Amino acid sequence: MKQRAYLVHLLTASGLIPMMLSVDAIWQGDERLALIWLGVAMIIDGLDGPLARRFEVAKHTPHIDGTILDHVIDFTGYCFLPALMIYHFELVPAGFAIIATSFLLMTSLYTFANRDAKTKENDFRGFPALWNIVVFYMIVFESGQGLNLAAIAFFGAMTFAPTRFIHPVRVVALRRLTIVLLAVWTFMVFAYLGIGRVALPPLMDWVFMALSFYFLALSGWRSWALRGGDDK
Repeated sequence: MKQRAYLVHLLTASGLIPMMLSVDAIWQGDERLALIWLGVAMIIDGLDGPLARRFEVAKHTPHIDGTILDHVIDFTGYCFLPALMIYHFELVPAGFAIIATSFLLMTSLYTFANRDAKTKENDFRGFPALWNIVVFYMIVFESGQGLNLAAIAFFGAMTFAPTRFIHPVRVVALRRLTIVLLAVWTFMVFAYLGIGRVALPPLMDWVFMALSFYFLALSGWRSWALRGGDDK
């Protein structure tokens, strides 16, 4: 079991490989390939947690803090590299790149340092620093620089808001439906990135936006329904 625990830690650490490939893609000017590699890193991040719990990693490797290991890697892939993309690909108005990316990174630090970042039902408290997803929408849907700057300000502020953002895998309520829709959403993300600049059917855009709205609406509903209370 100890060997399995080390292998899980190795899997977590391996998320840095697609992140470095993302850096290479950024340097090559290929924004979509950079997003694809960040997506691969996100899949690895989604697998290591359940495996760590399944094989009781904390019990068998007590001298290694898996939470800190996970946070270091997540901050790199979810925050720092998206900030680098915003800067390198000029996604905000001229003169605002350093201010916007610094704000992004500094607010994200609160997410990773906050001991109460999750509720006992496994919702996130406030925006959970998913800047890789925010940058995906900016690039794929080619939103304007001004709108991108406003989005960074909004989501950065939402880090401190008394709202819930659903963890699509760990929150029990509607989990089966949410996981199915998450799988469809993930498939569509890679479809957008793989197709490149070829025009997509309008229906696909509407379906994708509807899926995106589902996660936001569920988060909003839980924020309202569970205000001051907990799941039973």
